[in-house]
Amino acid sequence: MTDSLIGEIGDLQLELGGVLPGAKLAYATRGTLAADKSNVVLLTHGYTSSHQMMGTANSEGSWSGLVGPGKAVDTDRFFVISSNMLGSSYGSTAPMTINPATGKPYGPDFPVITLKDIVTAQKQLLESLGIGHLVAVVGPSYGGFQAFAWAGYYPEWMDAIVASVSGPTSPSDVNRERNVARLSQHPNWNDGHYYERGGVFESMLAIREATLRQYGAEEELAGVLPDKAAIDAEIRKRSEGWARSFDAHSLLVLGDAAARYDARPLISKFKARVLYVLSRTDVLFPPSLAPDLMAQFAAAGVEASYFEIDSEHGHLAAGTDWAKWAPTLRAFMDRLG
Repeated sequence: MTDSLIGEIGDLQLELGGVLPGAKLAYATRGTLAADKSNVVLLTHGYTSSHQMMGTANSEGSWSGLVGPGKAVDTDRFFVISSNMLGSSYGSTAPMTINPATGKPYGPDFPVITLKDIVTAQKQLLESLGIGHLVAVVGPSYGGFQAFAWAGYYPEWMDAIVASVSGPTSPSDVNRERNVARLSQHPNWNDGHYYERGGVFESMLAIREATLRQYGAEEELAGVLPDKAAIDAEIRKRSEGWARSFDAHSLLVLGDAAARYDARPLISKFKARVLYVLSRTDVLFPPSLAPDLMAQFAAAGVEASYFEIDSEHGHLAAGTDWAKWAPTLRAFMDRLG
Protein backbone atom coordinates (compact mmCIF):
# COMPACT_ATOMS: atom_id res chain seq x y z
CA MET A 1 0.00 0.00 0.00
CA THR A 2 1.26 3.48 -0.78
CA ASP A 3 1.85 6.07 1.86
CA SER A 4 -0.39 9.08 1.52
CA LEU A 5 -0.16 10.75 -1.89
CA ILE A 6 -1.44 14.19 -2.84
CA GLY A 7 -3.37 14.69 -6.05
CA GLU A 8 -3.53 18.18 -7.57
CA ILE A 9 -7.05 18.38 -8.99
CA GLY A 10 -7.17 22.05 -9.99
CA ASP A 11 -10.00 24.49 -9.47
CA LEU A 12 -13.24 22.92 -8.25
CA GLN A 13 -16.56 24.45 -9.27
CA LEU A 14 -18.86 24.10 -6.26
CA GLU A 15 -22.48 23.02 -6.53
CA LEU A 16 -23.83 25.92 -4.46
CA GLY A 17 -21.66 28.51 -6.17
CA GLY A 18 -18.09 29.67 -6.18
CA VAL A 19 -14.82 28.00 -7.00
CA LEU A 20 -12.32 26.34 -4.67
CA PRO A 21 -8.97 27.22 -6.28
CA GLY A 22 -6.09 24.78 -6.59
CA ALA A 23 -7.85 21.94 -4.79
CA LYS A 24 -5.98 18.84 -3.63
CA LEU A 25 -7.01 15.37 -2.47
CA ALA A 26 -4.91 13.00 -0.40
CA TYR A 27 -5.15 9.33 -1.32
CA ALA A 28 -3.58 5.91 -0.88
CA THR A 29 -3.45 2.92 -3.22
CA ARG A 30 -3.06 -0.82 -3.06
CA GLY A 31 -2.65 -3.31 -5.90
CA THR A 32 -1.45 -2.89 -9.47
CA LEU A 33 -3.14 -0.71 -12.05
CA ALA A 34 -3.98 -2.63 -15.21
CA ALA A 35 -2.44 -1.40 -18.44
CA ASP A 36 -5.88 -0.34 -19.68
CA LYS A 37 -6.80 1.07 -16.24
CA SER A 38 -9.92 -1.09 -16.16
CA ASN A 39 -9.50 -2.59 -12.67
CA VAL A 40 -9.96 0.41 -10.37
CA VAL A 41 -12.04 0.32 -7.19
CA LEU A 42 -12.63 3.54 -5.26
CA LEU A 43 -12.71 3.04 -1.49
CA THR A 44 -14.50 5.82 0.40
CA HIS A 45 -14.16 6.52 4.12
CA GLY A 46 -16.41 7.58 6.98
CA TYR A 47 -17.26 10.99 8.40
CA THR A 48 -14.29 11.45 10.71
CA SER A 49 -11.84 8.80 9.51
CA SER A 50 -9.31 8.87 6.70
CA HIS A 51 -8.13 7.35 3.45
CA GLN A 52 -5.72 5.07 5.36
CA MET A 53 -8.53 2.65 6.22
CA MET A 54 -6.94 -0.23 4.28
CA GLY A 55 -4.30 -0.63 6.92
CA THR A 56 -5.13 1.24 10.12
CA ALA A 57 -7.97 1.48 12.61
CA ASN A 58 -10.47 4.31 12.35
CA SER A 59 -13.90 5.22 13.65
CA GLU A 60 -15.72 2.81 11.35
CA GLY A 61 -13.17 0.06 11.84
CA SER A 62 -10.19 -0.88 9.73
CA TRP A 63 -10.95 -2.47 6.36
CA SER A 64 -7.64 -4.31 6.30
CA GLY A 65 -9.61 -7.54 6.69
CA LEU A 66 -11.59 -6.82 3.54
CA VAL A 67 -9.05 -5.20 1.20
CA GLY A 68 -5.80 -6.91 0.24
CA PRO A 69 -4.28 -9.84 -1.62
CA GLY A 70 -6.79 -12.68 -1.83
CA LYS A 71 -9.35 -10.81 0.26
CA ALA A 72 -12.93 -9.82 -0.55
CA VAL A 73 -11.71 -6.77 -2.46
CA ASP A 74 -8.78 -8.64 -3.94
CA THR A 75 -5.80 -6.42 -4.67
CA ASP A 76 -4.25 -9.20 -6.75
CA ARG A 77 -7.08 -8.34 -9.13
CA PHE A 78 -8.17 -4.78 -8.36
CA PHE A 79 -6.28 -1.52 -8.04
CA VAL A 80 -7.84 0.17 -5.01
CA ILE A 81 -7.69 3.92 -4.58
CA SER A 82 -8.76 5.22 -1.18
CA SER A 83 -9.46 8.94 -1.37
CA ASN A 84 -9.57 11.37 1.52
CA MET A 85 -12.67 13.53 1.31
CA LEU A 86 -12.61 17.15 0.30
CA GLY A 87 -12.98 19.09 3.56
CA SER A 88 -11.43 16.37 5.71
CA SER A 89 -8.37 16.84 7.93
CA TYR A 90 -5.89 14.39 6.45
CA GLY A 91 -4.22 16.18 3.56
CA SER A 92 -7.07 17.25 1.29
CA THR A 93 -8.14 20.86 0.77
CA ALA A 94 -10.05 21.71 3.91
CA PRO A 95 -10.67 24.52 6.42
CA MET A 96 -7.11 24.14 7.75
CA THR A 97 -5.74 24.81 4.24
CA ILE A 98 -4.21 28.20 3.53
CA ASN A 99 -6.63 30.42 1.62
CA PRO A 100 -4.58 31.88 -1.27
CA ALA A 101 -6.63 35.06 -1.09
CA THR A 102 -5.65 35.81 2.52
CA GLY A 103 -2.52 33.80 3.27
CA LYS A 104 -4.27 32.37 6.35
CA PRO A 105 -6.27 29.15 6.93
CA TYR A 106 -9.83 29.26 5.60
CA GLY A 107 -11.20 28.35 9.02
CA PRO A 108 -14.86 29.40 9.35
CA ASP A 109 -14.68 31.03 5.89
CA PHE A 110 -14.28 27.70 4.09
CA PRO A 111 -17.00 27.49 1.41
CA VAL A 112 -20.10 25.37 1.80
CA ILE A 113 -19.62 22.00 0.10
CA THR A 114 -22.01 19.17 -0.76
CA LEU A 115 -21.78 15.44 -1.41
CA LYS A 116 -21.76 16.27 -5.10
CA ASP A 117 -18.68 18.44 -4.58
CA ILE A 118 -16.97 15.66 -2.62
CA VAL A 119 -17.47 13.07 -5.36
CA THR A 120 -16.75 15.57 -8.14
CA ALA A 121 -13.40 16.23 -6.48
CA GLN A 122 -12.75 12.47 -6.52
CA LYS A 123 -13.74 12.35 -10.17
CA GLN A 124 -11.22 15.08 -10.94
CA LEU A 125 -8.58 13.14 -9.01
CA LEU A 126 -9.28 10.00 -11.03
CA GLU A 127 -9.22 11.94 -14.29
CA SER A 128 -5.86 13.45 -13.31
CA LEU A 129 -4.61 9.86 -13.01
CA GLY A 130 -5.96 8.98 -16.46
CA ILE A 131 -8.82 6.89 -15.04
CA GLY A 132 -12.23 7.19 -16.67
CA HIS A 133 -14.20 4.27 -15.23
CA LEU A 134 -14.51 2.34 -11.97
CA VAL A 135 -15.33 -1.26 -11.28
CA ALA A 136 -16.96 -0.17 -8.04
CA VAL A 137 -17.26 2.50 -5.36
CA VAL A 138 -17.16 0.85 -1.94
CA GLY A 139 -17.42 2.35 1.52
CA PRO A 140 -18.93 2.44 5.01
CA SER A 141 -21.10 5.11 6.67
CA TYR A 142 -20.31 8.48 5.06
CA GLY A 143 -18.40 6.41 2.51
CA GLY A 144 -21.75 4.88 1.62
CA PHE A 145 -23.16 8.38 1.11
CA GLN A 146 -20.36 8.92 -1.39
CA ALA A 147 -21.12 5.62 -3.15
CA PHE A 148 -24.78 6.58 -3.53
CA ALA A 149 -23.81 10.08 -4.72
CA TRP A 150 -21.41 8.63 -7.29
CA ALA A 151 -24.12 6.33 -8.64
CA GLY A 152 -26.60 9.18 -8.90
CA TYR A 153 -24.44 12.01 -10.22
CA TYR A 154 -22.09 10.00 -12.44
CA PRO A 155 -24.05 6.83 -13.28
CA GLU A 156 -21.92 5.88 -16.28
CA TRP A 157 -18.74 5.90 -14.25
CA MET A 158 -18.99 2.61 -12.34
CA ASP A 159 -20.28 -0.94 -12.67
CA ALA A 160 -21.30 -1.30 -9.03
CA ILE A 161 -21.44 0.29 -5.60
CA VAL A 162 -21.26 -1.15 -2.09
CA ALA A 163 -22.75 0.95 0.70
CA SER A 164 -22.35 -0.50 4.19
CA VAL A 165 -23.67 0.77 7.56
CA SER A 166 -25.09 3.69 5.60
CA GLY A 167 -28.26 5.01 4.04
CA PRO A 168 -29.77 7.32 1.41
CA THR A 169 -30.11 10.16 3.94
CA SER A 170 -28.11 11.33 6.92
CA PRO A 171 -29.10 10.31 10.46
CA SER A 172 -30.52 12.99 12.72
CA ASP A 173 -27.41 13.01 14.93
CA VAL A 174 -25.60 15.20 12.38
CA ASN A 175 -26.48 18.45 14.10
CA ARG A 176 -24.46 21.60 13.47
CA GLU A 177 -26.08 23.60 16.27
CA ARG A 178 -25.27 20.93 18.83
CA ASN A 179 -21.66 20.63 17.68
CA VAL A 180 -21.17 24.41 17.63
CA ALA A 181 -22.66 24.60 21.12
CA ARG A 182 -20.16 22.00 22.33
CA LEU A 183 -17.22 23.67 20.61
CA SER A 184 -18.09 27.21 21.60
CA GLN A 185 -17.83 26.29 25.27
CA HIS A 186 -14.07 26.08 24.82
CA PRO A 187 -12.27 29.31 25.79
CA ASN A 188 -10.25 29.21 22.56
CA TRP A 189 -13.27 29.04 20.25
CA ASN A 190 -13.35 32.76 19.36
CA ASP A 191 -16.26 32.41 16.88
CA GLY A 192 -14.30 29.71 15.07
CA HIS A 193 -11.03 31.63 14.84
CA TYR A 194 -9.17 29.29 17.17
CA TYR A 195 -6.09 28.26 15.17
CA GLU A 196 -3.83 30.89 16.71
CA ARG A 197 -5.22 30.23 20.19
CA GLY A 198 -4.12 26.62 20.42
CA GLY A 199 -7.22 24.78 19.20
CA VAL A 200 -10.21 23.28 21.00
CA PHE A 201 -8.79 19.89 22.01
CA GLU A 202 -10.92 19.28 25.10
CA SER A 203 -14.17 19.92 23.24
CA MET A 204 -13.13 17.65 20.39
CA LEU A 205 -12.14 14.94 22.87
CA ALA A 206 -15.57 15.03 24.51
CA ILE A 207 -17.29 14.88 21.10
CA ARG A 208 -15.14 11.93 20.05
CA GLU A 209 -15.70 9.89 23.18
CA ALA A 210 -19.47 10.34 22.86
CA THR A 211 -19.33 9.42 19.16
CA LEU A 212 -17.33 6.22 19.69
CA ARG A 213 -19.76 5.09 22.37
CA GLN A 214 -22.68 5.76 20.04
CA TYR A 215 -20.93 3.82 17.27
CA GLY A 216 -20.64 0.74 19.50
CA ALA A 217 -17.09 0.92 20.86
CA GLU A 218 -18.14 -0.32 24.30
CA GLU A 219 -19.68 -3.44 22.79
CA GLU A 220 -16.64 -3.99 20.60
CA LEU A 221 -14.26 -3.78 23.57
CA ALA A 222 -16.40 -5.73 26.03
CA GLY A 223 -15.10 -9.04 24.74
CA VAL A 224 -11.49 -7.87 24.81
CA LEU A 225 -11.00 -5.80 27.98
CA PRO A 226 -11.77 -6.93 31.55
CA ASP A 227 -13.94 -4.16 32.98
CA LYS A 228 -15.58 -0.78 32.50
CA ALA A 229 -12.52 1.16 33.70
CA ALA A 230 -10.34 -0.49 31.08
CA ILE A 231 -12.95 0.12 28.38
CA ASP A 232 -13.26 3.79 29.36
CA ALA A 233 -9.48 4.16 29.28
CA GLU A 234 -9.24 2.60 25.80
CA ILE A 235 -12.01 4.80 24.42
CA ARG A 236 -10.26 7.87 25.81
CA LYS A 237 -6.96 6.72 24.29
CA ARG A 238 -8.57 6.25 20.88
CA SER A 239 -10.28 9.61 21.17
CA GLU A 240 -7.19 11.60 22.11
CA GLY A 241 -5.29 10.92 18.89
CA TRP A 242 -8.28 11.85 16.77
CA ALA A 243 -9.02 15.00 18.80
CA ARG A 244 -5.46 16.23 18.21
CA SER A 245 -5.50 15.55 14.46
CA PHE A 246 -9.07 16.26 13.30
CA ASP A 247 -10.06 19.88 12.80
CA ALA A 248 -13.30 21.12 14.34
CA HIS A 249 -14.15 23.01 11.15
CA SER A 250 -13.88 19.77 9.16
CA LEU A 251 -16.39 18.26 11.58
CA LEU A 252 -18.78 21.12 10.83
CA VAL A 253 -18.17 21.34 7.07
CA LEU A 254 -18.65 17.61 6.48
CA GLY A 255 -21.57 17.56 8.88
CA ASP A 256 -23.27 20.32 6.90
CA ALA A 257 -22.72 18.38 3.67
CA ALA A 258 -24.24 15.28 5.27
CA ALA A 259 -27.24 17.24 6.54
CA ARG A 260 -27.98 18.34 2.95
CA TYR A 261 -27.50 14.86 1.54
CA ASP A 262 -30.49 12.95 0.15
CA ALA A 263 -29.81 10.26 -2.45
CA ARG A 264 -33.43 9.16 -2.85
CA PRO A 265 -34.17 11.50 -5.79
CA LEU A 266 -31.07 10.13 -7.53
CA ILE A 267 -32.02 6.45 -7.44
CA SER A 268 -33.89 6.63 -10.74
CA LYS A 269 -30.55 7.54 -12.37
CA PHE A 270 -28.60 4.58 -10.95
CA LYS A 271 -27.14 2.18 -13.49
CA ALA A 272 -24.72 0.43 -11.15
CA ARG A 273 -25.40 -2.82 -9.36
CA VAL A 274 -25.85 -2.26 -5.64
CA LEU A 275 -24.85 -4.23 -2.56
CA TYR A 276 -26.45 -2.70 0.53
CA VAL A 277 -25.17 -3.89 3.91
CA LEU A 278 -26.41 -3.00 7.38
CA SER A 279 -25.59 -4.10 10.92
CA ARG A 280 -28.25 -5.68 13.12
CA THR A 281 -27.35 -3.44 16.08
CA ASP A 282 -26.54 -0.16 14.33
CA VAL A 283 -28.60 2.65 15.85
CA LEU A 284 -27.53 5.17 13.20
CA PHE A 285 -28.58 3.08 10.19
CA PRO A 286 -30.87 0.36 11.55
CA PRO A 287 -32.01 -2.60 9.43
CA SER A 288 -35.49 -1.09 9.35
CA LEU A 289 -34.16 1.17 6.58
CA ALA A 290 -33.68 -1.72 4.19
CA PRO A 291 -37.24 -2.65 3.08
CA ASP A 292 -38.15 0.83 1.79
CA LEU A 293 -34.80 1.37 0.12
CA MET A 294 -34.79 -2.03 -1.55
CA ALA A 295 -38.33 -1.33 -2.79
CA GLN A 296 -37.11 1.95 -4.28
CA PHE A 297 -34.29 0.13 -6.04
CA ALA A 298 -36.72 -2.43 -7.43
CA ALA A 299 -39.12 0.25 -8.62
CA ALA A 300 -36.27 2.02 -10.42
CA GLY A 301 -35.07 -1.21 -12.06
CA VAL A 302 -31.80 -1.16 -10.11
CA GLU A 303 -30.16 -4.55 -9.58
CA ALA A 304 -29.67 -4.56 -5.81
CA SER A 305 -29.03 -7.07 -3.05
CA TYR A 306 -29.09 -6.72 0.72
CA PHE A 307 -27.09 -8.32 3.52
CA GLU A 308 -27.39 -7.87 7.27
CA ILE A 309 -24.34 -8.34 9.49
CA ASP A 310 -25.29 -10.28 12.62
CA SER A 311 -23.10 -8.24 14.93
CA GLU A 312 -23.12 -6.75 18.40
CA HIS A 313 -20.73 -4.01 17.26
CA GLY A 314 -23.32 -1.55 15.99
CA HIS A 315 -22.04 1.03 13.53
CA LEU A 316 -18.52 -0.40 13.69
CA ALA A 317 -19.57 -3.82 12.40
CA ALA A 318 -18.50 -3.42 8.76
CA GLY A 319 -14.88 -3.23 9.92
CA THR A 320 -14.72 -5.03 13.24
CA ASP A 321 -16.93 -7.95 12.15
CA TRP A 322 -15.64 -7.99 8.58
CA ALA A 323 -15.43 -11.79 8.50
CA LYS A 324 -19.23 -12.05 8.81
CA TRP A 325 -19.87 -10.32 5.50
CA ALA A 326 -16.60 -10.83 3.62
CA PRO A 327 -17.98 -13.85 1.70
CA THR A 328 -20.95 -11.77 0.50
CA LEU A 329 -18.67 -8.91 -0.54
CA ARG A 330 -16.28 -11.31 -2.27
CA ALA A 331 -19.09 -12.97 -4.23
CA PHE A 332 -20.39 -9.55 -5.28
CA MET A 333 -16.96 -8.37 -6.41
CA ASP A 334 -16.29 -11.64 -8.23
CA ARG A 335 -19.24 -10.92 -10.50
CA LEU A 336 -17.70 -7.65 -11.65
CA GLY A 337 -15.16 -6.97 -14.33
